Amino acid sequence: MTTDQTKPAGGLREQRKARTRRAIQEHALRLFLTKGYDETTVEEIAAAAGVSHMTFFRYFPTKEAVVENDDYDPLIAELVRNRPAGESPLTALHAALRTGLDAVLATDRDAVYTRTRLVVTNPALRARQWRNTATTQSLLAQALADREQRPVDLRLRVIAAAATAALITALTTWVDGEGTEDLRTLVDQAFAALGAGPST
Repeated sequence: MTTDQTKPAGGLREQRKARTRRAIQEHALRLFLTKGYDETTVEEIAAAAGVSHMTFFRYFPTKEAVVENDDYDPLIAELVRNRPAGESPLTALHAALRTGLDAVLATDRDAVYTRTRLVVTNPALRARQWRNTATTQSLLAQALADREQRPVDLRLRVIAAAATAALITALTTWVDGEGTEDLRTLVDQAFAALGAGPST
């Protein structure tokens, strides 16, 4: 077992990079809230985070990426792969999303809400959501296929698309209600509408 003092340099570098990435994103979200998304420049975000604008672009290729990029999709995909074999694909997706939300909302609820609100309320970001949604659907369909040890097929693509639509609808409803409702409950209700039933 390694301690913080004995971790290899690569591990420490990755930790520093993760801290820098998180700091940039946190300062960007704060500025978007106070100044407005369109009015905030990359240079202002970099200055607030204490990095150069070139460093900003090493972590985020565009200003939009600060809002769009996260590590949640790979987390959910891995959770899907680890669900019990006896569960239906839709139930596995529902349960994986609930587990992921429990972890994410416990530490990053405000950031998740802010990012979701920005996407829902900003026309430019909302227009880009289709591409991001397609990527998420593909990732989830592949996770379902890996779990079943079979190639991705139309059935799994449709299930992943339905689950993604349920999640997006729950997120939009959450923002419409100004974050007062519990997101996990909204996700449960959205999946219930698909006929998934409770995940537990």
